[in-house]
Amino acid sequence: MDRIASELGANWLASSDAAKADCDLEGRRVLLVKPLTFMNLSGFAVAPLYRKRAEDPEDLLVVHDDLDLSAGTVRLKRGGGAGGHKGLKSLVAELGTADFLRIRIGIGRPPAGVDPADYVLAPPDPAAGIMFEKAIIAAAEAAGDIVSLGFDKAMTRWNAKARTPRADSPAGNILLAPGEESGGLNSRKEATPHDDSEEV
Repeated sequence: MDRIASELGANWLASSDAAKADCDLEGRRVLLVKPLTFMNLSGFAVAPLYRKRAEDPEDLLVVHDDLDLSAGTVRLKRGGGAGGHKGLKSLVAELGTADFLRIRIGIGRPPAGVDPADYVLAPPDPAAGIMFEKAIIAAAEAAGDIVSLGFDKAMTRWNAKARTPRADSPAGNILLAPGEESGGLNSRKEATPHDDSEEV
């Protein structure tokens, strides 16, 4: 989210539970949002904005970390379960739907003997940090493709890519998007172990 906002020259305005920035992305007016709540309460920050700005679940785009994708992989998905991801669970509970769009950023599984909760919250080593920086750039590009091409074409493009740099380390974002069909964006930087094995 910060990368998109910086590239678009958007300014963040903070409220009690979220930072927001209105901007134009690929010719469409969108709202960038970063919840300031705990990750497992993200739905409380997003739901009021969703009800005010969105007309359909597909006006909301969520970018999140995924233990079941290889580290650095970027994939797109429509709907699906929360799979133990507490941020997604909060969104589904507060929005009353799981049918929003998703950009999944793979973080891989933790090494043997490492608790997934510790794994996803630990800072990455330098090599993994470079890889995750590339994944964040790719996710921002994918968000632009969703807005400009539509979700189905963007999903075909990105799910066919082998964006899988090798490393094992935590990272993650949740990104949300109010808009017409699928414009608008919102992000949350925190992660929780989950098992979202459904593929598009």
